[in-house]
Amino acid sequence: MEDSNRTAELLAQLNKIVSEGRNPETMEIDILSSEGILRKINHEDARVAPAVSTQIPSIAEAVDAIVERLQRGGRLFYIGAGTSGRLGILDAVECRPTFSVPDDLVQGIIAGGEHAIQFAVEGAEDDRDAGVADVKAVNLSDNDVLVGLSASGRTPYVVAALEYANSIGCVSVSVTCNPDSPLMTTAQIGICPVVGPEALTGSTRMKSGTAQKLVLNMLSTASMIRLGKTYENLMVDVNASNEKLRARAIRIVMQATDCSRETAEEALKAAKNRAKLAILMILTGAELDEAESLLAQQDGFLRRAVEQKS
Repeated sequence: MEDSNRTAELLAQLNKIVSEGRNPETMEIDILSSEGILRKINHEDARVAPAVSTQIPSIAEAVDAIVERLQRGGRLFYIGAGTSGRLGILDAVECRPTFSVPDDLVQGIIAGGEHAIQFAVEGAEDDRDAGVADVKAVNLSDNDVLVGLSASGRTPYVVAALEYANSIGCVSVSVTCNPDSPLMTTAQIGICPVVGPEALTGSTRMKSGTAQKLVLNMLSTASMIRLGKTYENLMVDVNASNEKLRARAIRIVMQATDCSRETAEEALKAAKNRAKLAILMILTGAELDEAESLLAQQDGFLRRAVEQKS
């Protein structure tokens, strides 16, 4: 009887969730040609970016909070289950080579642990206790920001984690595609691009997943720009850890200074493969020690360091 009541409760919840509704535009998708199917999916995908644009004020509020906490020594965490959890891990991992941040500065947490990155873990998203235990395991503190990810906005694992974050003074942010959901009422900052029903009913890895990915791109990229990780629109803090990234570092130095390849390679060698320092040395004529000092004085902001020397 208890299981039956629980099922009825979940069915009632699903009936109210926007992303779980049936899309009237794709009722005949099962009889279309391959091209017809793809056009329907693409038409639905086109709704995502406009939905995200409505949330820019809330995203900006979250970026301001992230920057403030990171500047005082805090960290940024993403937490989610299934697709949402995997998207958080993807964004966290990409921050390291792109912006040369410490491994623990941006982290992703997924319900069910590392095994859940590749495999479904039964019941993981419903485990409230695990949500709290997982953020405690990373020593979540009032210096940190916790971003809860859930397309439905009701995932118990994520809701419980955000509730714990609130209880210790950690900034809590939600990213969901359903308004009036538990995640939106729990988080201090709610981000909710409403993308409507999926092309395939309930397949929230599609439009909802895309919306979450766009929001995560914006949160991390804007935060890193605000922290001085770029010069103009160049990734000057890129970590040249492989052949492709070493070539990219050379190209970035050339683009920023309008110098030759040979000059860029010489400057990078002198700067120990740090593109930001190489650019500063070329633009100002400073030696390595002076360039390091200039950057330190300007908290790593290359444009300000160039202007100071000029």
